[in-house]
Amino acid sequence: MIAVSGPQISLMGSRDRTDTDTVRTQERHRDPAPLERPARRGEFVRLRQQFCREATERRDRRSGDRRLRVLAYSLMTSRSATPDEDWNTLRAEAEQHGYAMGARFHDVAVPVATTYLPGSGAGRGVYTSPWTRPGWGEVERLIRGGFADGVIVLDRHNISSDDDEYRAVIKELGERYKAFIHLVIPEELPGPT
Repeated sequence: MIAVSGPQISLMGSRDRTDTDTVRTQERHRDPAPLERPARRGEFVRLRQQFCREATERRDRRSGDRRLRVLAYSLMTSRSATPDEDWNTLRAEAEQHGYAMGARFHDVAVPVATTYLPGSGAGRGVYTSPWTRPGWGEVERLIRGGFADGVIVLDRHNISSDDDEYRAVIKELGERYKAFIHLVIPEELPGPT
């Protein structure tokens, strides 16, 4: 006779399965977690709106007739791509919101070597962090120097697809430099299930 510690092994088939086995099987076959949890999306939107409100209030206290100044930033997916279409979209969005658009910057996305794990969402495209990109570095330098109140980008993935990194960028610009991020396309809504 062989002694087995842990869950009992049954040779009788599925009719002897325990509730614990069923739960484990259900957990194993569950759909992968979404890349960005709804609670985080809400947090990102609230943070961005808070820092934009604060920038607007500061501007109103200093000089109510001055428009908020924004820099344009775009992340291109290849060296052959041009940011012209992005600039047109960003300019139109800035005008619609009454921002004065200043300098434009872009970087070319450089993929980071990653190990693909099924269900991890790694296929979304992982790029170098914004802090290592020269164009983003110029955006931060000009904001730090007081030449702009914020930055306008197409979507959050132009900054970072990583939730923690994206949140850190929002907070650094907002808390440290009193600047905001404006997205043309807000943080995604959940897709159909």
